[in-house]
Amino acid sequence: MNYCVIGDVHGEYQALLNLTSKIPKKSELVFVGDLIDRGEQSAHVVRFVREHNLLCVKGNHEIMMIEYGSQFIDDIKNNRVLTQDNMWLSHGGRETLVSYGLVHIEDNKMVPHVFIEEFIFQFEDDIEWMKKLPIYLELDANHPSHRKVVVSHSAIAPVWKMKESKELEEIKKFTDVVLWGRTKPMDIEPIFNIFGHTPQQYSADMHGHYINIDTGCYKKHDKGYGVLSAYCVETGEVYSASDLSYAEAS
Repeated sequence: MNYCVIGDVHGEYQALLNLTSKIPKKSELVFVGDLIDRGEQSAHVVRFVREHNLLCVKGNHEIMMIEYGSQFIDDIKNNRVLTQDNMWLSHGGRETLVSYGLVHIEDNKMVPHVFIEEFIFQFEDDIEWMKKLPIYLELDANHPSHRKVVVSHSAIAPVWKMKESKELEEIKKFTDVVLWGRTKPMDIEPIFNIFGHTPQQYSADMHGHYINIDTGCYKKHDKGYGVLSAYCVETGEVYSASDLSYAEAS
């Protein structure tokens, strides 16, 4: 069995289906987080990962959905006026709420679904699932570099030594860097790090000690982006697909 690590999906469900059809069968799929937001089918992507019991680390968009999505639920249950703008909503959260059938858009404003109470259970349940996702995963894999393979949302090498720290300040720094960091990692730790978070133009950014596998799946109208990619750990192969059917792509 091989591990194939998939970059930031961001709600692009059709691209995910197209990509998984290219990946060798019996591969163990792993996700670098940011399953949700920006694309139109975030709920489908989360359902795919959960129904197939696939490995996934927490991304910064999951963090935003946990925080602001929980506030949305509280507002709905207490019959408050919906917040129309916050950090999550302006970075794809509106599309996620639409994908769950919780709201629709009228005059560029979110309007709750008339039967929202019937739809909100799945959204709540997915938030609880996201809360339990790990910050990083160590894979029991034979990588060509013979290094320990670590999957995280953003580069983990800059704070790798802090992973077991009990100091509150170091725990916060570790979490912030792994979820939100944009620094390309130096070769300072004995690990091979697979991560995403920062979209790469034209192809994944691969080096001897890391690969950034985020190829900007949701950036469909930007040159050199618009594909979802996966890295197969044992073979070093990269597979990519867009949301287009094979006939459309040819």
